[in-house]
Amino acid sequence: MYFQESFTSMIQISHFQIFNISIICPSGYFPLQKAECCIQTLQQWGYTVQVGKTVGLQYHYFAGTDAERLQDLQQALDNPNIQAIFCARGGYGLSRIIDQLDFTAFMQHPKWVIGFSDITILHARLQRLGFPSLHAPMANAFNEGGVERASVQSLKAVLFGQPIHYTVAPHAFNRLGNVTAPLVGGNLTIIAHLIGSVDSIDTKNKILVMEDVGEYLYNIDRMLIQLKRAGMLQNLAGLLVGGFTDMKDTTIPFGKTVEEIVWEHVAEYHYPVAFHFPVSHGEPNLAVKLGVTYQLSVAEHGVELKEIIK
Repeated sequence: MYFQESFTSMIQISHFQIFNISIICPSGYFPLQKAECCIQTLQQWGYTVQVGKTVGLQYHYFAGTDAERLQDLQQALDNPNIQAIFCARGGYGLSRIIDQLDFTAFMQHPKWVIGFSDITILHARLQRLGFPSLHAPMANAFNEGGVERASVQSLKAVLFGQPIHYTVAPHAFNRLGNVTAPLVGGNLTIIAHLIGSVDSIDTKNKILVMEDVGEYLYNIDRMLIQLKRAGMLQNLAGLLVGGFTDMKDTTIPFGKTVEEIVWEHVAEYHYPVAFHFPVSHGEPNLAVKLGVTYQLSVAEHGVELKEIIK
């Protein structure tokens, strides 16, 4: 059951009953036929699925105009009979409408918001309001046998009320340590994009998780410098470095791997750091609740992330 402790608090939840899921596209265009496997699977899991107008709708790059995407998302946020909002795709577009959204009805009838990538903007707003959300696979992950893969199965486990408890293999760059703290973050590009806005993520005494796709190595370096200059890396409780897939390099090589770039920027600190955490634009991309507290253990034999249930 959700409850709001204060405007900036992080709320602890384990599970609440889900009956109805709304699937929408608040950002980039996503064809309806590519969402069909996801819709059918959610129905097979026992949910009633309401398909929003933006699924399959196209306006250039976007899933409809700003006004159409805003209306579809607002209706889902306002609907007291919806227990989860499933974002079919990320891409780009939420920052164009986020400040026009009204969360008054949502705060009276909270629900899961599910997605990653550009959906990090929604996650950040919900963290600011004190509500948890789900950084988790979206519709395309269900296709081509994806339903049976660990990513989609992890989402199913969370929706069915199973507490999160992941173990990950050790990595040579890991920094050992144990900490208990709330988890925040998501896509690195979006985290950097939000700096200076009302939705800039508060990372102090938090475990930060980050991942990205298709970026130049020098841009990863630049974004981490921006986080550091904004004071977002200095006072972390811990850092989970997820997948950085399809990275690109310049004609004159940058000269460092992603792991080396990250390590260079956090080497002076003392909090635990875990590399190759299974959150990614690729596989695996395990579901994690943002805005809830975890116990993080980074040891020589491996990494453990365990949700704290209160």
